[in-house]
Amino acid sequence: MGRHSLPDEDGTGAPGPRPRARGRTVAIATALVLVVAGGTAVAARSGLLSFGGSCDDDAVRLDVVAAPDVTPALREAADEVRENEITSDGHCIDVRVSARDSFEVAEELRSGKGDPAYDVWVPDSDVWVQRVGLGTKQTKVSPAGNIASSPIGVGMVPTAAESLGWPKKTYAWPELTAAAMKSDELRLGAADPARSATGLLALSKIGASAKKQGGKEGDTQAAALAKALSTRTTDSEGKLLDTLARDGSGTGKGNRNQALIVSEQAAFAHNASAGEENSLDLFYPKDGSPRLDYPYALVDDAGMSTDLSRAALRFMTLFSDEDGERILAKHGFRTDPDQPSDELVTGAGGRTPQPYADEASEPPSDKEIQETLGMWTITVQSARLNTVVDASESMNQLVPGRDQSRMEVTKSSLLQALAGFTDEDQIGLWEFATRLDGKRDYRKLQPTERLGDREGGTTHRDRLSNAFSGLQPVPGGATGLYDTTLAAYKDAQAGYARGKFNALVILTDGANQDPGSISRGSLISQLDELSDPERPVPIIAIAVGPDADKEEVQQIAEASGGSGHQVDDPAQIHAVILKAIMEAGSKQG
Repeated sequence: MGRHSLPDEDGTGAPGPRPRARGRTVAIATALVLVVAGGTAVAARSGLLSFGGSCDDDAVRLDVVAAPDVTPALREAADEVRENEITSDGHCIDVRVSARDSFEVAEELRSGKGDPAYDVWVPDSDVWVQRVGLGTKQTKVSPAGNIASSPIGVGMVPTAAESLGWPKKTYAWPELTAAAMKSDELRLGAADPARSATGLLALSKIGASAKKQGGKEGDTQAAALAKALSTRTTDSEGKLLDTLARDGSGTGKGNRNQALIVSEQAAFAHNASAGEENSLDLFYPKDGSPRLDYPYALVDDAGMSTDLSRAALRFMTLFSDEDGERILAKHGFRTDPDQPSDELVTGAGGRTPQPYADEASEPPSDKEIQETLGMWTITVQSARLNTVVDASESMNQLVPGRDQSRMEVTKSSLLQALAGFTDEDQIGLWEFATRLDGKRDYRKLQPTERLGDREGGTTHRDRLSNAFSGLQPVPGGATGLYDTTLAAYKDAQAGYARGKFNALVILTDGANQDPGSISRGSLISQLDELSDPERPVPIIAIAVGPDADKEEVQQIAEASGGSGHQVDDPAQIHAVILKAIMEAGSKQG
């Protein structure tokens, strides 16, 4: 078939900006039922998707963007489409495939900005399709089925695998990762879970299994494993394989890895060119291997012409045919998830009695994915939080069912949240109320500094605790929310700390009450212009009590990529802050 571009090379005919063909919306659901149910032949006989025939001059161009690992297989299939003059409704199909990391495409589609220059997206996992759905202005993505799969396991150089009893000894995920990290003599690497579905799905499974085995201690064990993994992560699975020990002893020189969390397909591709001494043996954990599932998704299908949408579906059906399955298998992918070929498994480094043919573990839910990403963010990255607290007179009101004011309960909850941060975290404090500091509605009480820093015999944590405890409602003070938010956001951006999780936390018990301030529309517009995806500072806005405007704080927070929340009882603040940090961390990736 000739040579094909490597995944990280620019593909021939990589799509550039172009107008999308507009036409009536296709009733795709009918075609999808046929395709997903394995009804390619039915679709062909019905005439919905035509097969073969001479190639007309008016070819339908189909632009596909795909995960780097599956791109070579898609390009080979695209070559066969051209060589065999495969048509859709009498039109030749001109398929152009380019490689892009799935997390990058997911963020682009989630933002909804611009007109994507591609019609089909094939990420390595459905978790990225889920990520797109988190956006409020996202480009519509319509999954049409899955074209391949690949289980995730732990690949080791032969000497390391032998030391753990491969292939006869089997392990659950927590046991296997703990065994691989018990000493520096056996170094385990992984791809960054915020950027890699392989790393994310494995970490989710490790966390779920650790909780199941360890009960209340499971979270601690999962966090410890995440912390250990974080010191040996790379941006992608491709870069991860470059960290592998390369000499026959398996010990390597310097700081190279002897074990990697990888997909079966990645191990297969590596072994095909590595040679016996540098090959990987693959462990398939006995508590279930999560799988990459390669969804085939139409992008903004409502904007497609009939010809384009049918051509997109026609190309997908090729991977249900014998030729398409042959191409996928050649590149190390499973086409029948539960009955892998011996050639594929042995090529990837698997051997009996490793449970490579067991059913895949249940995919994690959206909630579990967010919890995993949040745990990764909090465990791996220290935080830099600018905290802004409402000090208006209404904070004197008693909380129903408590003999305490809103301010007293808020202070207690903030102190409780503070106890959950480490000395490496940076936290500061502002208070706000109308005309609090001259004409300004805000005042800085403590700078945003490292909690463990000492000055004059006391730590910043001590000084911040005292500042929290000293917060008092301002007599006659109203809620000066808008000007304060804008000033605090600019300050948080100016102090942005790369490599940390940066956020602005705002607590308020009411809507803006400063008639001389900027308008809500102006605030949202300025926040939208100031927000920088390269230096993200999401606002976590918490409306406290029944008088607060949840819709208002949501609009303000979402303009920065953050989130708005409402609590009836200020005692819930600490839990909401931690949850919001995890959610914001999962979106940043």
